[in-house]
Amino acid sequence: MVILVTGLIAGSLDFGAALLLFVSLSKQKPSLLLRYITSAALGPRAFSGGSGMVLLGLCFHYLIALWWTALYFAVFPRLFPCGTAVLTNAVVYGMFVWVIMNLVILPLSKAEPRPFSPLMAMINIFILIIAIGLPCAYAAKLYPLSGL
Repeated sequence: MVILVTGLIAGSLDFGAALLLFVSLSKQKPSLLLRYITSAALGPRAFSGGSGMVLLGLCFHYLIALWWTALYFAVFPRLFPCGTAVLTNAVVYGMFVWVIMNLVILPLSKAEPRPFSPLMAMINIFILIIAIGLPCAYAAKLYPLSGL
């Protein structure tokens, strides 16, 4: 239950930050962001489908957030014992998530590649530290799971 709640919190924080960033920079409708997420799995047809593609993007987003949360609970407590500071773990994990997503998963997906921007990379890393790393590190410290 802790992983599910933490994943939903992390997914909501990440989605909120991504949505604010996307809408403020692109001036596009929020549904386009969710179509981009869907396009990672389905390619260009995500942009020609109906509202189901938007909903699928939201589902994919939360599934990914839950996966990163479960991975944190399974691996990080073993790598970084209880004495490690929450903020340190959040920074390390947020950076790890960014590296794997941007250098491994997205290049292997069907999503159209985006040009690299150092500023956007720093902003996105910061978002992942706050939205994914911090909730995972804090929850795992408060509610350590045994037997995983």
